[in-house]
Amino acid sequence: MRPQPLRPLVVDANKRYDLVILAYQVWFLSPSQPMTAFLASPEAAQLLKGTPVVTLIGCRNMWLMAQEKVKERLSDLGARLVDNIALTDACGTAASFLATPLWLFTGRQKPYSWVPRAGIAEAEISAASRFGQAMRERLLKDELPIIQPMLKGLGAVRIDEKLIASEKVGRRSFLLWSRLLAALGPQQSRRRAVGLVVYIVFLLCLIVTVVPLSALLKKLLAPLFKERTQREKSYFAGPSGE
Repeated sequence: MRPQPLRPLVVDANKRYDLVILAYQVWFLSPSQPMTAFLASPEAAQLLKGTPVVTLIGCRNMWLMAQEKVKERLSDLGARLVDNIALTDACGTAASFLATPLWLFTGRQKPYSWVPRAGIAEAEISAASRFGQAMRERLLKDELPIIQPMLKGLGAVRIDEKLIASEKVGRRSFLLWSRLLAALGPQQSRRRAVGLVVYIVFLLCLIVTVVPLSALLKKLLAPLFKERTQREKSYFAGPSGE
């Protein structure tokens, strides 16, 4: 959440828009650096104030904590979040631990026959046209400001309750490590490089131990926290709902 300098926007921030769609990726349970920088810019403050916003997320599987930060920033800017769409990888949480890094290193979503295809399924991307159609119908209906969600009942998001606890733990971990790495020195420094190596080892251990253990514990305790889980799912699914 430390914004970097941006080039000037290609859109006119002085104009008023009926609707703004913000599409972003999730990096370490936070909005990606380009989106973080945009939301901290003077242009965003001018463009989004009093404007209805739809957020569109493309990620592996964890997006709840990133969206919370985006919601907070949009509120600070005076924007109205009316809908949220989250498209996630089709290969599943466990398989994506291997499929996603292979995609990164090879540039191919399915580099080997025995590895599931990484990324959002083409069918899901095509099916997302239903969201555009719903927004189009609302925009053409009248000239009144958009206040209510347009995508309820369309399956705009899916909440995996097993990942809620993992996201909360991960958010605290990433926050602490980001501060530690920044304190070690600037980018490309030797001390920071050593810190990154230690962090990578820590992250891999976290993934293979804490994440599955927390998911198992959540499943075992699910009957005791059923009402709480439903409240959390309902909250994180808003404003569009599952």
